[in-house]
Amino acid sequence: MVEQLMERIGDTYRVVVVLIGIGVASVAGCAADSPKPASTITQDQVKSNADRSFERLKQEEKNRTAGSGPAPY
Repeated sequence: MVEQLMERIGDTYRVVVVLIGIGVASVAGCAADSPKPASTITQDQVKSNADRSFERLKQEEKNRTAGSGPAPY
């Protein structure tokens, strides 16, 4: 009887160890995915975007002062 109980505990132990191993392997596999590289933006692109944004801002300011009335909500 004790031998049968020890055998069952041993089988359960093996199953638990296998399940833990599968879990660790799946987590490690997901963590090993290489991250996607970030898009590289050149300094010229940054300058061009900043210039366009600044021009839009100046245009908005010009339009706002041309109305010179209270801003509509």
